[in-house]
Amino acid sequence: MMGRFSLAAADEDFIRSAPVRITHRIESEATCESVWQTLTSDGALASWARGITGADWTSARPFGIGTTRTVRAGALAALNERFFRWDEGNRMSFYVESASLPGFQRFAEDLVLEPTSAGSRLTWTFAVQAQPWFAPILLLARPILDRVTRRWADGAVRHSLQGSPR
Repeated sequence: MMGRFSLAAADEDFIRSAPVRITHRIESEATCESVWQTLTSDGALASWARGITGADWTSARPFGIGTTRTVRAGALAALNERFFRWDEGNRMSFYVESASLPGFQRFAEDLVLEPTSAGSRLTWTFAVQAQPWFAPILLLARPILDRVTRRWADGAVRHSLQGSPR
């Protein structure tokens, strides 16, 4: 892998106030338990998020605050993530500690699962602060990022429903 670019740590305040925020809410017949299992499985992301070619948990189970993971997209892009919130079964949040490509100052994600009368609701928020030189590019790419991240959230829910009774 190419060189590492360090990113600043992020927290709940950053997720609420990031310059770029993308949030998807997916209502589903899948149970919270089923979606959580999909999100935390060994095959998380790579099995249902188009463009993600690998996601390796680099911490031992059971996962919790401080858990780490490396996510790869293609041969050159990799993100090293650290979880700062882990509420087993209903919420996880992480920030990217370092990336193989430049462009970001801070990057974090927050995933919340809530039970509904029909199943569950997944709220997945992406929070980004770009380097000044990269901000205009990110702004232009926003519609694409909206579609790609929506497909990831939809994919997680669809994967959760596979083999589950409806």
